Amino acid sequence: MLQLLGEKLNYASFPLIILLIFILLKLFGEDEKTKIINKLPGPFAYPLIGNIEILEPVEVFMDNILIRKKKYGPIFKMRAGPRYGIFITRAREVEDLITGMKNTEKSFVYKFVQPWLGTGLLTAHGKKWASHRKLITPSFHFTVLQSFIEIFQENSNILINKLNKMADTNEVIDIYPFITLCLLDIICETAMGTKINAQTDKTNEYVKSVYRLSTLIVKRMGRIWLHPDFIYNLTSHGKENRKHLDIVHNFTDSVIQTRKLLFENESSTNIDPSEKRKLSFLDLLLKASSNEASTPLTDVELREEVDTFMFEGHDTTAAAVNWAILMLSHHPEIQEKAYEEVKTVLENKQEEGLSLGDLSEMKLLERVIKETLRLHPSVPMIGRRIEVDTRLGEYFIPEGVSAVISIYALHRDPEVFPNPDVFDPDRFLPENSADRHPFAYIPFSAGPRNCIGQKFAMYEEKVILSNLIYNYRFESVGKLNDVIKIPDLVLRPKNGIFVKIYNR
Repeated sequence: MLQLLGEKLNYASFPLIILLIFILLKLFGEDEKTKIINKLPGPFAYPLIGNIEILEPVEVFMDNILIRKKKYGPIFKMRAGPRYGIFITRAREVEDLITGMKNTEKSFVYKFVQPWLGTGLLTAHGKKWASHRKLITPSFHFTVLQSFIEIFQENSNILINKLNKMADTNEVIDIYPFITLCLLDIICETAMGTKINAQTDKTNEYVKSVYRLSTLIVKRMGRIWLHPDFIYNLTSHGKENRKHLDIVHNFTDSVIQTRKLLFENESSTNIDPSEKRKLSFLDLLLKASSNEASTPLTDVELREEVDTFMFEGHDTTAAAVNWAILMLSHHPEIQEKAYEEVKTVLENKQEEGLSLGDLSEMKLLERVIKETLRLHPSVPMIGRRIEVDTRLGEYFIPEGVSAVISIYALHRDPEVFPNPDVFDPDRFLPENSADRHPFAYIPFSAGPRNCIGQKFAMYEEKVILSNLIYNYRFESVGKLNDVIKIPDLVLRPKNGIFVKIYNR
């Protein structure tokens, strides 16, 4: 009887034994690919868990990459469980990785935003990415961007009015949430043609869900046990994520249906050009995909691209504007020069409105933004899946491995940027940047998968910053080095951006 039971147990457990052996081989075995990867320098990796450094506080992660770069060189490996990551911190290896159409697929971490964004431009690859990129590119033509300037201006005026209550009070304020809500208003109006009034309506469910989704995504990324979908979906985090996804998707879907009806009505009706409404990104997509030469985008594809534009376009620019205010508050002499520049441009523009030509005159402000993005890139790291065997410098990287470009470390290369921790906008004077390696400064990524909306972002940041420093003087609070940087979905301050505000 016992023998029969033992045979049944052995038979029943056979698949589990095979699975266990497979897992152990994956974790501890050293196939040819692993042997190649292990030729790269890097910290000691323990069995099963990999590098103990993956458990370090997120507050020190970015600066510890700089420490490892000094110790191991511009390319080094790290392992989390069975997954290897190759960290790249030097311009010429970055160029080798992302030049041309090789290695355009994003790394596995991008799967965590797919429930929200689907396979929009950020996460898609292959033919879908190429066709959508071609379709979307005209939406960022300079004539379209000029039409968005009015929206930038209107929402920055709301921001100015909100801050006015705190000016000259000697009160220390965290300016981060004020700027972030302004950017959310801008991105929703330019992306969907819809005012959500994030700056004035604290009860908006869509706004709450957008912020909560971002938080949940970051938490999932940092907890390896939540990576498998079947586990995550059973947790309270997974269920909450689903609830907020439904709110965001339902909102976008309803806007799409409304704009489609408007588009169809206008297409069949003769409308006086002077009465035509401002076109949003969604309107432009509808127009582009209705072209006989194009395959129309489905409603799901429209939602994916609109949600992607929304996701990529508000947190990144909000972070950039906030970091710029912080840097200007700690460098009052640069702030005053920037004020004099924007004053010259803005003094006579209150009635007729800004143009792209006006913004192009703000050359110092542009250098301030560029230097801010050098020190505080909104996206501090980008990931790629090595799709073909690739040589990076002296090392051979096999197909299938994840590569991580640390933009944060790349921008602090002392061979390219002397005294890299010093805030110096004049690094971006033409005579100082002419001979710089083209991949040494990539705040908007680089290669064929660079940020399609980088001009949109630059104009948006110029409008908001020029209005802020034209109306207010910002005074620093505390020491600059005390501001802790957190690499969430964007590089953000752990505790906010604290300043004092004074009227000009």
